[in-house]
Amino acid sequence: ASMARTSPTSGLAACAFIASFTAAAAQAAPAMWRVTSPTAEVYLFGTLHALQPGDRWRTSAYDAAYAAARKVWFEADLGTADPATVGLIVSRYGVDPARGLSQKLRPADLKALRGEADMARIEHLRPWAAALMLSMRPVLAKGAKVEAGADMAVTRQARAGDKEIAVFETLEDQARMFSGLPEPAEVQYLADVIHQRHAPARRVGFQPTAASLESEWLAGDLARLGPGLVGELAHDNPDLYDALLKQRNLAWAARLTDELDGGFGVELVNVGALHMVGPDGLPTLLAARGFKVRRVQ
Repeated sequence: ASMARTSPTSGLAACAFIASFTAAAAQAAPAMWRVTSPTAEVYLFGTLHALQPGDRWRTSAYDAAYAAARKVWFEADLGTADPATVGLIVSRYGVDPARGLSQKLRPADLKALRGEADMARIEHLRPWAAALMLSMRPVLAKGAKVEAGADMAVTRQARAGDKEIAVFETLEDQARMFSGLPEPAEVQYLADVIHQRHAPARRVGFQPTAASLESEWLAGDLARLGPGLVGELAHDNPDLYDALLKQRNLAWAARLTDELDGGFGVELVNVGALHMVGPDGLPTLLAARGFKVRRVQ
C-alpha cells in the first residue's frame, strides 16, 4: 500500500462507508462510485449485460465520467465475441464428450430440463455452459439484447472515439474460470437455472433473468441487486460465488490499486453490477486498501 494514501478503513469509517451507500440509493440511476488517490481517480460503474433497446440508463454524471476518462475498462474484450471464437472456446472448455448432462443431474432436475430444452442439442455440454445458455433465454425472450447492454454500448463508443480500452480478462479466461469449478458447483448452478422460472425464490441472483432485475438496476436499488442476491449465492453455492465474484474482484482490485497508486488522471470501469456490492465488492475492497470511495450515483 502506498504511504501517500489514507490509512486502511477503520470500523467507524466502514460504518460511514456503508451509510453512504444507503443515503445514495435514493437516486434513481444505475450505481456508480468515485475512487480517488493523490494522483488518480477511478469511476466504478455497475453494468447490466443485456438491456431493452429503449432503456435510458445514461446520465449526465456517467457522461461526465466517460468524457474525463483517459482509459475505459471492461470485463473482457467484447469485440472478440464473434460466433466462431465463442464456439471454439465452448468446444474447448464447455463440452464433456465422456459424460453427458443426463449422467450428472438428479432425476428431478433432468426431468425439468427435458421440459425446458432439447436434450439432444445440449447433452454434450458441461453443466456451466448449459446453465449460461439457459439463463439468458428469459431475458432475450422479453426483448433484451446484449447489443443494447451497457457494456456493448460503451465498448462501441470507446472504439469509435479516442479512448484507451483496457480489459480485466479474455473470453478464454472466463471460460477457464467456469471450467475450473468443482462438478457439484456446476451441477447446482444448472439445477438452479432450470428451476428459476418455476421457483423464483431459488433463482440465481447474479443472472439478469427478470424484468424486475432490470428495473432495479436502472433505479440503482442496491438493497435488491446486492447484498440479498450476492449473499444468497455465497450461501447456496459458495464455490461458484468464490470463482465468479470474490476471486475475480480481488484480482481486479489489485489491478485498480496499481492504477490508482501509479497512474494519473481519470479512468472509468464498466463491469457487472454485482461485482460492486457486498463485502467482496470492488468499492469495499478498494476502501479497505485505503482509497477514498464515494458513491456518486
